[in-house]
Amino acid sequence: MVKIVWTELSISDLKEIFDYIAEDSTRYASITANKIYQRVQPIIENPYIGRMVPEFSKKSIREIIDGNYRIIYLVKSKSQVDILRVYHTARLLKKKNLK
Repeated sequence: MVKIVWTELSISDLKEIFDYIAEDSTRYASITANKIYQRVQPIIENPYIGRMVPEFSKKSIREIIDGNYRIIYLVKSKSQVDILRVYHTARLLKKKNLK
């Protein structure tokens, strides 16, 4: 079992997603944010469940796709995974965006 740590960037991403969707529907914004949060829970049991992020080709940087969102995470150790970003699939991912 690993501990999931949401980085400041990933929390900010989730908040931005919520705020954007909430402009039209707070209900749907809550559903979307909760769905993203629940989508990462299987990582607790299997940190390598997601695929390697193609832009980086590093075994420790992985992602899970949920609808239009890429949940990018780092397998930091045997006991910790950091959620790095929650990125819309339409956006171009660059190395500088993970820092």
